[in-house]
Formats: sequence, structure tokens, C-alpha cells
Amino acid sequence: MMTRLTSIVCRFFFIGAFLLAGLAVWEKLANLLGLTLLRVYSPWRLLEFSVVVLLFVIALQLREIRISLGTKGPE
Repeated sequence: MMTRLTSIVCRFFFIGAFLLAGLAVWEKLANLLGLTLLRVYSPWRLLEFSVVVLLFVIALQLREIRISLGTKGPE
């Protein structure tokens, strides 16, 4: 049950991170044309959020690998 939930959360975060990165690219292109899509966050801030979410995805994947290998973590 926990591995299934982790897998779903990991997929959700992964898709969300790439949507944020895509939104950052579109925002930057709009800014180059003198327009704006979002007034709250700059493109770099959106990219930072995307990287943080991807860091969580990496951590979850490493946890799943550790569990599947059956090794213990540092004690």
C-alpha cells in the first residue's frame, strides 16, 4: 500500500515539476515579447520550484530503490 502511494505521489510530483518548468519557459518567452502570463512569480522562481519538486522525486525514488534492495540505511 505504501509503495503504491509513494509511486502515485512521485508521478504527480514529476509531472508537476515539468509543468512548472514548461510554464517558466513560456513566461520567459512572453517576457521577451513584453507580455506576462503570471504577475506573481518570475520565470526563475518557477524554475526553482520545479527543481525543488524534482529533488523530492529523486529522494522518493532512492527510498524505493533502497527498500527494494532490502538494505538498511545509515544508523
